[in-house]
Amino acid sequence: CCGDWIEHMRDNGFIVSTIDADNINEVKKRNNVPLALSSCHTAIVDGYVVEGHVPAADVKKMLEERPKFAGIAVAGMPIGAPGMEVEGSAPQPYSVIAFDKAGKTEIYASYTP
Repeated sequence: CCGDWIEHMRDNGFIVSTIDADNINEVKKRNNVPLALSSCHTAIVDGYVVEGHVPAADVKKMLEERPKFAGIAVAGMPIGAPGMEVEGSAPQPYSVIAFDKAGKTEIYASYTP
């Protein structure tokens, strides 16, 4: 799953380096990722946290707008999100959620198949 998301990001112009963390939950906690928004991987992009299978277009939009939140996340691993395409399975609706360091969240983008 994560390799496919990394390829999605690279295909969209991002330079991606990976680090295998011994305790990914500590990385998430240190970067203020709300537990309810946890996914399989955590990325830091120009000071923002990107949790899970967030579309590259939303990461680019965030970097252009420079909002005052800590990051964006796609909770879990919904089928149809970048890197989670499953041939023969219908895509699921999902949202990209913005979060701040205090844990406040808001919908940043929504996707409906």
